[in-house]
Amino acid sequence: MASPISKVDAIGIPSQNTARSRKFYVDTLGLRPDDHAVNEFWIDQTCFAIWEPERVGMEFHPAKSSIALLRVNDVAAARAELEAKGVEFAGETLDSGVCHMAFFADPDGNELTLHRRHAPYSDGTKT
Repeated sequence: MASPISKVDAIGIPSQNTARSRKFYVDTLGLRPDDHAVNEFWIDQTCFAIWEPERVGMEFHPAKSSIALLRVNDVAAARAELEAKGVEFAGETLDSGVCHMAFFADPDGNELTLHRRHAPYSDGTKT
């Protein structure tokens, strides 16, 4: 049976301060800001949408356990670039045997991961 889900339209990122979050996602991570929405940013065709739970009567909780694995060409190089901008990483870069990962959080404590698969899939491809 095929899934009725065809793609990810957006990843919602809870925030307590959207201006601070916008600065982090645009200026620090370099995501492309949306021309039509101040709190939306893009990686290729995936939207990151910042929202403030407290504005709609919900309690704020940061998203834990890596809300997004952010593909980079070189985890070590991307990590060094972000560290130079003041981003703090949790522990050393991990080599799982299949991919390299480096863990960090945005200013609200939402966990993110730099990610790059280095081992080929069983058909020999690397994506």
